[in-house]
Amino acid sequence: MTEFGDKSRNCAPGSRYTADRGLMSSVDYRCMARALTLARRGLYSADPNPRVGCVLLQNGDIVGEGWHERAGEAHAEVIALAAAGQRAQGATVYVTLEPCCHYGRTPPCTEALLQAGVARVVAAMRDPNPQVAGQGLAILREAGVVVDCGLLEAEARALNPGFIQRMTASRPWLRIKLAMSLDGRTALASGESQWLTGDAARRDVQRLRARSSAILTGIGTVLADDPALNVRLPETIRQPLRVILDSRLRTPPTARTLHLPGSVLIFTAVADPDRQAPLRAAGADITVVPHIGQGLDLAAIMAELARRECNEVQVECGPTLAGALLQAGLMDELVIYMAPLLLGDQARGLFQLPELTRMEERRELKLVETRAVGKDWRLRFRPVR
Repeated sequence: MTEFGDKSRNCAPGSRYTADRGLMSSVDYRCMARALTLARRGLYSADPNPRVGCVLLQNGDIVGEGWHERAGEAHAEVIALAAAGQRAQGATVYVTLEPCCHYGRTPPCTEALLQAGVARVVAAMRDPNPQVAGQGLAILREAGVVVDCGLLEAEARALNPGFIQRMTASRPWLRIKLAMSLDGRTALASGESQWLTGDAARRDVQRLRARSSAILTGIGTVLADDPALNVRLPETIRQPLRVILDSRLRTPPTARTLHLPGSVLIFTAVADPDRQAPLRAAGADITVVPHIGQGLDLAAIMAELARRECNEVQVECGPTLAGALLQAGLMDELVIYMAPLLLGDQARGLFQLPELTRMEERRELKLVETRAVGKDWRLRFRPVR
């Protein structure tokens, strides 16, 4: 196996970079693929921690497996080590994220691995958390453990886009979810929109909500639709934070979302405690942010959500807020459910954006997924930056 030193930004200094398929065996790939499958079991529950899976291999046999289920509970490596017991001595560890080396909600995984006497650690990617950031792999290597980094990294990164962005850019991953007709309309001119899409698409939206740290909308949607903004899956174990952007504090204390289990956060420019009192009495948390232009300071809102450990934020809103987030460069992903319907040219569009005078001003998106969901289609886009 070739020594690559620190040529990859994702590996600890001195660790071997193994993104080249030729440097890893088929067993390595199969074990890391299994670790990724395990990590996905924490898709809806691990937040605000990353989704992590771990496999221990000893003499060709898997002797321990684990995944991180909830914040404050054991990490994937610790669970896998407990399952392996004495067979962890001399084993190879496959983990989808660099083992932590700091005391957080739980003790460092590097200590547990060293105490168990593992011989080799293969990490899919370096931990973007500045408290780790390669140090975990470096500690293991300095203790004599063989360290490899970079195997199936793209797949590992895809599991935790919000955690990675929060750690590297101090803001959450922002996913805008919209439903539209075949002619690109979201509602009739009157505002009526229920239901554009079918049952299968609406269930799929619930799964997107369930993996999110927060569901965000604007006051226009609250006043027009009185949405619940919660997860309504039978197996739900965690309700995301519900966030309302309400610059003039028009949210009625009777709003349905205020009277459901879970937390509601309202961002406003109104600092008057008397105006805030009825909403606080209804259970809302209120944060005052500056008013900029036609709305609130969106960058300040994203920074506050990151401070509250929000990884993925799902936005379900009208064209005004969707357009503002797009223009501010805060949209990381756009998910559109397209129904085989036509609503006509007087119906409402997806984004409220200023008129373009030149084609070079257009905003380009990259289509990354197309999937049939019942009678509808789910289209997933990323902005081309």
